[in-house]
Amino acid sequence: MSNFTDTKSIFKQLFIKDINSSCSTGRIFAAIDKKEIYQVISPIDGEKLASVNWVSLKNYDKVIATAQEGFLFWRTLPAPARGEVVRQIGNALRENKHALGALVSYECGKILQEGLGEVQEMIDICDFAVGLSRQLHGNTMHSERPAHRMYDQYHPLGIVGIISAFNFPVAVWAWNAMIAAVCGNVSVWKPSEKTPLTAIACQQIIQKVLEANNVPEGVFSYVIGNANIGAAMANDHRVALVSATGSTLMGKKVGAAVMARLGKSLLELGGNNAIIITPSANLDLAIRAVVFGAVGTCGQRCTTTRRLIVHESMYKQVKEKLIKIYEKLPIGNPLEKNTLVGPMIDIAAVNQFLNALKAVAKEGGKIAIGGKVLAGKKYKGGNYVSPAIVEAENHYATVQAETFAPILYLIKYKGNILEAIKLQNDVKQGLSSAIFSNDIIETETFLSHLGSDCGIANVNIGTSGAEIGGAFGGEKETGGGRESGSDAWKAYMRRQTNTINYSPNLPLAQGIQFDI
Repeated sequence: MSNFTDTKSIFKQLFIKDINSSCSTGRIFAAIDKKEIYQVISPIDGEKLASVNWVSLKNYDKVIATAQEGFLFWRTLPAPARGEVVRQIGNALRENKHALGALVSYECGKILQEGLGEVQEMIDICDFAVGLSRQLHGNTMHSERPAHRMYDQYHPLGIVGIISAFNFPVAVWAWNAMIAAVCGNVSVWKPSEKTPLTAIACQQIIQKVLEANNVPEGVFSYVIGNANIGAAMANDHRVALVSATGSTLMGKKVGAAVMARLGKSLLELGGNNAIIITPSANLDLAIRAVVFGAVGTCGQRCTTTRRLIVHESMYKQVKEKLIKIYEKLPIGNPLEKNTLVGPMIDIAAVNQFLNALKAVAKEGGKIAIGGKVLAGKKYKGGNYVSPAIVEAENHYATVQAETFAPILYLIKYKGNILEAIKLQNDVKQGLSSAIFSNDIIETETFLSHLGSDCGIANVNIGTSGAEIGGAFGGEKETGGGRESGSDAWKAYMRRQTNTINYSPNLPLAQGIQFDI
């Protein structure tokens, strides 16, 4: 395949050591177990990329113990000093942006522009975290008692466990780890077992920064393994916060385990995101957003557009425009310049795609285009499918579920904007939503308490492509967590209220008298 030689050179650039022998070096702490070896296969061409050692539960314990030691040092540094380390990490990522972005594409299958964009997200969150390191503000309050002062402040939690998914193999780690770091926490990262190489590459990239700043082992750690390691992290009382990204099913297990020990969890789970197109919409703008949201990353985003709710007066027109575009979608090697749709992550994902289409057809859905497994020389060894458009009803069980695949359900609404919003909200997930309309009454209703029940609600832009400056996350079965910008940093800290008495007296609150 084209770019294969370049990809091999990327390995040499990003990995200090042979990844087949070890994934534990220098200031990064990671444990390995040579008894369990995982073969990393590219979804692009079926090529074996590497063999990676999985961590054992015994060695996982060593990682956590080392992280505890690292925290004792890291929390003593002033927040701006921690921010300076993160600033340098951001610069190291800048220097390796193309190489890491290409590796992201080659390992998880997203197109190169998406891979590069993901690394840019990492750089952006580092910049955000550097500024944040001087803005970890508390509040001051007036006390009801004379000669008393009250304020609140924030302290680090300790170890932050990060469980990330294959579809954003590096950005979600950075969202969590960089914010956690400036807040004074240490992090232990369990990347998806489907995309471990990008995780190892990230650790290698930041290695020199940590060494130059005398950051000890345990501040940034990682463990590569299967679901058993994630379960161990969720049940580990030493891990103060578990930030987990993945399916709702996985999140329910993690959330229950963490809550059972009264720990903290930050859950970013499934999405069943809809775009509403009303009669007043700029249709050209809407169609572009729908296509990007529905087929970008081959439908394997939590913010992928899965439902398109269109007013009956323009339903036929929207359908015809989409079919014309879908007929010409450039599908293939995501490292090639003109490709817009790459492969699915593995054969299991392909089967889920096919099974969902069979199921929705039995419920009454009609496939308008796509839904095929692609074969031939161009697709040899890869997991390629043709994105599907399905005419369906919102209440179908298959439509109600999140299928992590490029399936767009076309749904018709007949009444006013409240009817469309009712359809949009009538699913268990609540991550991202959007409306295309030039009617201010419709758009303001969509954003009001009568409108979208999702954590993200957009007007005249799609459901995908969130900026790092805003808090990212959703409601209902999406988990309720918030990451990235705004005041999401508070999730990584414990809040403390302080009251100081600078008088010789001891007045009590609420005017209570208690004299001895």
